[in-house]
Amino acid sequence: MKIQIIKRRKTFYILSSLVIIAGLLMGLINGLNYGIDFTGGTLLQISLGQEVSVEEVREITDHFDTDAEVVHAGDVNQEVMIKTQKDLSPEERTAIFKEFQAKYNLPDEAFIKSEKFGPSVGAEIRRNAVLSIGIATILMLLYITVRFEVRFGIAAVTALVHDVLIALSVYAIFRLQVNSSFVAAILTIVGYSINDTIVLFDRVRENRKGMKRGEYEELIDSSISQTLTRTINTSLTTLIAILCLYIFGVTAIREFALPLVVGVLVGTYSSIFIASPTWYEMMMRDKHQQRSYTGKNA
Repeated sequence: MKIQIIKRRKTFYILSSLVIIAGLLMGLINGLNYGIDFTGGTLLQISLGQEVSVEEVREITDHFDTDAEVVHAGDVNQEVMIKTQKDLSPEERTAIFKEFQAKYNLPDEAFIKSEKFGPSVGAEIRRNAVLSIGIATILMLLYITVRFEVRFGIAAVTALVHDVLIALSVYAIFRLQVNSSFVAAILTIVGYSINDTIVLFDRVRENRKGMKRGEYEELIDSSISQTLTRTINTSLTTLIAILCLYIFGVTAIREFALPLVVGVLVGTYSSIFIASPTWYEMMMRDKHQQRSYTGKNA
């Protein structure tokens, strides 16, 4: 069966645009759900000496902040980390620990950590996150331009920007928390997505040598068909591993695994349905410009 991606490219453009526009609107209306890493707040880490469910921990933390985030830490999940966007005073932090101490008969040493993050720290983390993604994107553009040509590089970077926007849109629509784990996952997504795109573009370059000049639609569709099995198998095995981490991992692992799940799916999609059609659009534009130039000078 012959795959026809280029003929249907506008359908994929519209689909991606709808998701990004929906995410943009939700982001403008409600804003992103930033975690403590970006907004500032208070972090408490307490050793309970036993594994206690999040629901049981919340029976105490809800007295101070119903929106506080609770995650397990330490060996066999015997520690809990409580993250709140509230600027808790030393007295309030001590009062929280005293409740845990009374309920679980804890020594004073069980209060492992108490940290406060100011808004300026969160702003700096946001700047560094944007800077990291920007630098990664520029370096990848340079790498693909050197290895292939500038059109391939522009198409690949377009797909990367698409992946980041889709991931942000999903988080905005479903009000998922954006934190440092999300930034790390985005950088991982960028690397994974570019790998799929390079494999496809490498096949396009090889097939281009044996095809007539200008037959770009057939060139891309054939190249996608030839690499599709490899792409699906690679993405599927990666997705299974990440899903296992999300299902069986602790909360901190899930925070990292969830955007990876979104990224693997979107990265695979963009390599086929965004990067390749974008390269096709640029080649056809150049072809039309050459025809116009030739016609004017005829």
